Amino acid sequence: MNNLMVFSGSSNIELSKEISGYIEKPLGNCIVKSFPDGEVMIKIEEDVRGKDCFVVQPTCPPVNDNLMELLIIIDCLKRASARSITAVVPYFGYARQDRKTGGRTPITARLVADLLSSAKVDRVLTMDLHADQIEGFFNVPVDHLKAFPVFVNYFKKAGRTDNTMVLSPDIGNIKIANMYARALDMSIAVIDKKRLNGNSIQAETLIGDVQNKDILIFDDMVSTAGTIQAAAFLAIDKGAKEIKVVATHGLFTNPAEKRLRESPISEVFVTNTTPHPLNLKDKVMSQNDFPKINVLSVGNLIGEAILRIYYKRSVSVLLESD
Repeated sequence: MNNLMVFSGSSNIELSKEISGYIEKPLGNCIVKSFPDGEVMIKIEEDVRGKDCFVVQPTCPPVNDNLMELLIIIDCLKRASARSITAVVPYFGYARQDRKTGGRTPITARLVADLLSSAKVDRVLTMDLHADQIEGFFNVPVDHLKAFPVFVNYFKKAGRTDNTMVLSPDIGNIKIANMYARALDMSIAVIDKKRLNGNSIQAETLIGDVQNKDILIFDDMVSTAGTIQAAAFLAIDKGAKEIKVVATHGLFTNPAEKRLRESPISEVFVTNTTPHPLNLKDKVMSQNDFPKINVLSVGNLIGEAILRIYYKRSVSVLLESD
């Protein structure tokens, strides 16, 4: 692996260290600084000429800062004659803006893909995009990992009961819910929801019998927690017992803390694609406010994907659970 190098941006250094540990290569030395006016300055303090470089940088909040940092690191590596550059973006910011939602609105996910392509990235490695069609926005290869095997293996080892079922929080998520329901041998229910505005969700109809059932709600992310809060209240109203939420990306933006604290949700399972909210410098949540947040690591999964890309092996086998 003499030609393999992994660099980390500043958005999720702990995940980068886990990935580095898995592939048994130290992180490349990359200095990230900010000028007084807010401009970012990057310096790569490694010889990368002829190397295959992987840059780990989820574009989580602050999205614009982290995205710009990623673009600048890619430019540094390109100008230093790296042989190839793979952007490892476990959480892809702007993914929810994947289509026009009305007149005079952008498709920002496509714009971000164009920016990465313009920066001359050779490949993108990401996880659980909000919409699969975003892969088609890129004109470079995209390896789209799923947290599916991580969650399925966890719940299989934890054991299951006939009293547990999967609940899709909206119609658009039913494909993902079905995938988990089949893997865990559970029945499924679905909620028809209506979005009132950017922060408010109204769960209108629950299709399926959740009476006296323990519920697993699977979604791709927890942002403001509006969708899962509405789903949880409706499920409880229909006779469900315990509610647990499983999501790949734990953003926990305001007012997620308040909504989770006030909801009937007992536990939330997320991965470390974004920094855990309890580890952030400016904490958006505290352990006393909502103690049952469980973080499962995807570091080994991403590390294995990097090795497979480097050795030109199949990545699709990583989409399956044990």
